[in-house]
Amino acid sequence: MSQIEVKLPELGENITSANVSFWHVEEGDVVKENDDLLEVVTEKATFNVPAPVGGKLIKKNFDESEEVKVGETIAVLEAE
Repeated sequence: MSQIEVKLPELGENITSANVSFWHVEEGDVVKENDDLLEVVTEKATFNVPAPVGGKLIKKNFDESEEVKVGETIAVLEAE
C-alpha cells in the first residue's frame, strides 16, 4: 500500500495559509476519493479539503485552530 500526502492546496491569490476549522474524519477512518477530510478557514473564505484518493487516514499533522501554510502536508492517507 502506498502513502499519499495530503497538502494544503492553493486557495486563491495572495492566500498563503489557513487555519484548520475542524476535521470531518479521525485517524483510522476510511474515506472515499473526494470525501471531505477537513475544513480550513482564511480571512476571506472557508474551504473543505477533499481526499485525493480513497484509503485510510493514518496521520493528522495539524490540530483544530492550527495554522497551515499552502503546500504543507496536512495529513497522510494509506491508499487502497
